[in-house]
Amino acid sequence: MKSLLTLVLSLVVVINLSAQGPNASGYDDREDVKKVIESFFDGFHKQDSAAMKSLVADDVVLQTTGRNKEGKTLFRTEKFDKLISSITSIPDSISFEEKLTSFSIQVDRTMANAWVGYEFWLNDEFSHCGINSFQLVNFDGEWKIIYLIDTRGRAGCLEE
Repeated sequence: MKSLLTLVLSLVVVINLSAQGPNASGYDDREDVKKVIESFFDGFHKQDSAAMKSLVADDVVLQTTGRNKEGKTLFRTEKFDKLISSITSIPDSISFEEKLTSFSIQVDRTMANAWVGYEFWLNDEFSHCGINSFQLVNFDGEWKIIYLIDTRGRAGCLEE
C-alpha cells in the first residue's frame, strides 16, 4: 500500500511539473521580456527604426487611451509605421525621453504581459505620464511585442 501511495504521489509531482510549461525549469523569462522592452525604448530614443521594427511582430497593434480636457475618454488605434515616421522625423533640436519608472511582468509559456510606468519629457520639461501595457509572444525563442496600449495624462504624475 505504501509503494502505491508513493507511486501516485510521484505521478502527481511529474504531472504538475509538466503542466507548468517551459518555465518549470526555473528559468525566469521576465528578464528577457524586460530586455525587449528596454531595447525597444533604446531604439525609440535613438530614432532607430530598424531596431524598433526588429522587436515587434509583423502585425503589431498600437493603441492609446486617455481623457480630453472635458473629461471624455479618448481611444485610438495607430499604425506602427506612423509611430516610426513620427519618431524618426523629430529634429535633433528637440530632445525627448520616455523614462521607464516601473515594471510588473508576468509570463506563462509563450505569452507575457508587461505593465510599465513611464514619464515623458520633451526638451527637458515634463509632458505627461502613464502606463504602457505590452503583450508579447515568444516566437520559437524570440520575444516579440504584439500589442501595446498606453495611457496618457498629467494628473498624479510627479510627486510635488
